[in-house]
Amino acid sequence: MNYSDLRKVNVNEHIEKKNGLSYLSWAWAVDQLLQLDNAATWSYGEPTKFGETLMVYCTVEAFGKKMTAQLPVMDYRNKAIPNPDAMSVNTAMQRCLAKAIALHGIGLYIYSGEDVPEEDAVKKPEAVTPLAGAKDGISKEDLDILHELAESFTKYVGAGTLDPAKEIWASLDNDQKAALWTLLDSKTRSTFKKG
Repeated sequence: MNYSDLRKVNVNEHIEKKNGLSYLSWAWAVDQLLQLDNAATWSYGEPTKFGETLMVYCTVEAFGKKMTAQLPVMDYRNKAIPNPDAMSVNTAMQRCLAKAIALHGIGLYIYSGEDVPEEDAVKKPEAVTPLAGAKDGISKEDLDILHELAESFTKYVGAGTLDPAKEIWASLDNDQKAALWTLLDSKTRSTFKKG
């Protein structure tokens, strides 16, 4: 199998949602990977400390190539956890495994914020036009989280580091994206669309 085939695999029924953020079930991703390449293997790199936080790494070798993903150990709001415990590290390692599998194409589209896999080339995140009432229906708790995400998003885009901003974008569903978009200034929106 090649990347073009793998990226068309529809994983929507295996996405887990927690506090409005989307994750690909690592168990399903592993099962799918091994069904498509029973010689696939994976390994975890030595975690890296960044102050009191930790970054984990996973390399998946499948379909004739190695792909490595990294992921900070995060809480339910996708914020790095200071001094994470073993359970938080384990959770991050499994999510990183799913992300490394996605780098081969399986479920990669959920990380770019799409609802279904594309038939053709991978596109940049779609432009979202702020809509009146985009925040209606978003709970106060989720709206507070979106305000924090908007602050981080703006900092990343302003610093020219678009990959973390794209990860935030990819973790949101369409309603959350529309609400987040309304919380961003026009310069941030314009820079992100160009990136």
